[in-house]
Amino acid sequence: MAKIEGTCREVCEATEFMAIVTSGDDGPHVVGNWGHYMRTLGIKGDLIVLPAGRYHKTEQNLRKNNRVQLLVASKAVKGTRSPGQGCLITGTAEIVSSGEAFDAVKAKFPWARGALVIRVLEAATQL
Repeated sequence: MAKIEGTCREVCEATEFMAIVTSGDDGPHVVGNWGHYMRTLGIKGDLIVLPAGRYHKTEQNLRKNNRVQLLVASKAVKGTRSPGQGCLITGTAEIVSSGEAFDAVKAKFPWARGALVIRVLEAATQL
């Protein structure tokens, strides 16, 4: 598994919002999450944990195909060709409703119904 390091780590620490993409029978499905939530729970090695509020379609898609992509970006991070930098994070994911990740999410975000646990396979800069 890959760790998020260097520029991609810097982008994750600065991003305000992220797009999360899964794939289902009817094609791609996009949801969002706040960068603050990722920073609150922390990135640990190859794991990103996010609170899952609704995400019912996301969960349905992940049960059939656990591949996921996240797109994070920040104008606060110097880009390679222009102002701002983005990062595409590819991995596998699941929504869990028990265990350590779930407990950590519920402690910080009591409204969450689960924890979206993402195992990073690759992180590459965009933009």
